Amino acid sequence: MAQVGYAAIAAHYRQQIQDGALAPGDVMPSLREVCEQFNVANTTANRAYRALKMEGLTLPKPGVGTVVAGPISNNISVRVRLHQHTGTALGGGETSRVLETGTVGADELVAPRLDVTPGTPVHVRRRIVSRNGTPVHISSSYYPAYVIAATPELTEPVSTGGSRELAAERLGVEQDYVLEEVTSRLPTVAEKEALGLTARDVVVTQVVRTVYLADGRVVEVAVKVSGGSTILRWITNLGEQ
Repeated sequence: MAQVGYAAIAAHYRQQIQDGALAPGDVMPSLREVCEQFNVANTTANRAYRALKMEGLTLPKPGVGTVVAGPISNNISVRVRLHQHTGTALGGGETSRVLETGTVGADELVAPRLDVTPGTPVHVRRRIVSRNGTPVHISSSYYPAYVIAATPELTEPVSTGGSRELAAERLGVEQDYVLEEVTSRLPTVAEKEALGLTARDVVVTQVVRTVYLADGRVVEVAVKVSGGSTILRWITNLGEQ
């Protein structure tokens, strides 16, 4: 078999994970097996596995080896890299269904992050993301007028699997960094129903992501609601890594 590069090896296993041939928790082939299968050196196989790990698709398990990552909600930098490699920001087994699109007045949560006054018309896309048929989170993305002008597809009730990436591409400016603010709160009745939360006193995690382009403009403010509770705040660079 002709020798291949690490990117082709990573692509091979990435596709298997996306297709479900390798499921969460499955043990990946050992580096020795990869070397034998693809006729490559250990350094090449190791580099391919590092790429999969950086994409959040695999993780090391002491005493076992490398396993396929479990059904967690990927962070935004992982989704950016996933979109670069596969053309979709959705992970293995994930599906996205648009619940609502339309124009709303920016509320007190969204307005300051879009740098507009409360009540300013902005476009919203609400969708629910499921993994292997189980709801993972509800996400509401808010876009300023210049984003919608460049990406009118975002007004349609069809999931692109990478709305923010499409908008950045149309605007011709790379995503630079994201400010993520995480808090805990009680869910609304609609959120409990959509996420299948049945506990009486359940608490959800709300993640507010403000995504900046390299020119300083905001391309999206996304409010994601999922089960669990924590309070964190951090910035992730989205440029070259």
